[in-house]
Amino acid sequence: MSKQYLTTHTVDDAHITDIFSIAVTPTQVLSASGASSIKVHSTTSPDIPLAQTISGAHKLGCHHIVTSRNGRVAASAGFGGEVKIWSISESSEWVEEGKIVDGNKAGEIWAIALSEDGQFLASTSYDGRINVWDLAGGRRKIREYETKGSFGMCIDMSRDGKFTASGHENGGVYIFNNDTGRMLYSLPGLVKPVRTVSFSPAGTRLAAAGDARVIALYDVQHGEQVANLTGHSAWIFSVDWSDTGEYLLSGSFDGKVKVWSIDRRACVATHTETDKTLWCVKWLPKTGKSEYFATAGANRSISFYREATGG
Repeated sequence: MSKQYLTTHTVDDAHITDIFSIAVTPTQVLSASGASSIKVHSTTSPDIPLAQTISGAHKLGCHHIVTSRNGRVAASAGFGGEVKIWSISESSEWVEEGKIVDGNKAGEIWAIALSEDGQFLASTSYDGRINVWDLAGGRRKIREYETKGSFGMCIDMSRDGKFTASGHENGGVYIFNNDTGRMLYSLPGLVKPVRTVSFSPAGTRLAAAGDARVIALYDVQHGEQVANLTGHSAWIFSVDWSDTGEYLLSGSFDGKVKVWSIDRRACVATHTETDKTLWCVKWLPKTGKSEYFATAGANRSISFYREATGG
C-alpha cells in the first residue's frame, strides 16, 4: 500500500544560495545556507511566514543547524569553523547564548547533533574525532572519541542521550556509549561515504546512508545490520524518522524525496518537486492528525508536504 503526500506550500527563494540544513521545532522551521543569515519560518500558519532573520549569524555561511526536541535550544555550525548556541527568548525570538571554542579551525567541528533536552551537543571533525559538549556546564568538552581518522560527515544522538552515532567518508559507521565513554560498535556494510545517520525515536535502530545509494538499518543493541532499503538511484544526503518510528524519510542528490515503511522495508511514496539536490529532509513534529514533512536544498526553497488523509 502506497501513501500519498500533497505539497501544501513552498517558500520560494527562502535563501539566496543552497539551503544546506533545516531544523524543526513544534512551531517553526530554522534554515541555514551558504549565505550568512539563519531564517526562521512559522509552521503554525498555512502560508509559512518568515518569523525571524538572524542576520550575520555565520559570515561564511552555515552547513548544519540542529534543534533540541523541546524546541528551546538550537546550534549552528559555520564554514569558518565556529559553532553558535541559540536559545528562544520569552518573546519567541532566537538569541545567541554563546559559542563553542575548540581551536575553531574550519573543519574542526563539522556535523552536529543536540540531545533531546538541549544539554549536550555532539560534533564530528575532519580527522574522525567525535566530541560531546555539556552546554549547561559551561560548554565544556566532556567526551572525545577516536575513530580511524576519516572525515566525520554526519552525527546523531539518541533521544535518551545514551548513544552517539557517526558516519564517515571511508564508509565507517560507529556507535558510542556516552555513559561509559567507549565505542560500542563499528558497523559494517557501507563502503562509500556516509552522509547521514539517524537514530529511531526509541533508540533501537540506526539508519545510515550516503553514496552507496542504500539506507542501511542497524540494530543498536546488537550492532547488526537488519535491513537494506534500496530504491534511490543517487547519493542520499539526509534521512529522518517519523515520530512513531514507523516511517523513514530520505532525500537525495537527484531531488527525490522518499518515504519508507520500516515494517515492510519498502518505499511507499516518492516525490520529485525539483531535479536539484535535496540537502535536508525533516518530518515536522506531529501536532494534528496528519503527518507533515519539509525538504530543502539546491533550489533555495523549502517545500512542505502533508499526508493525504480522508479526514
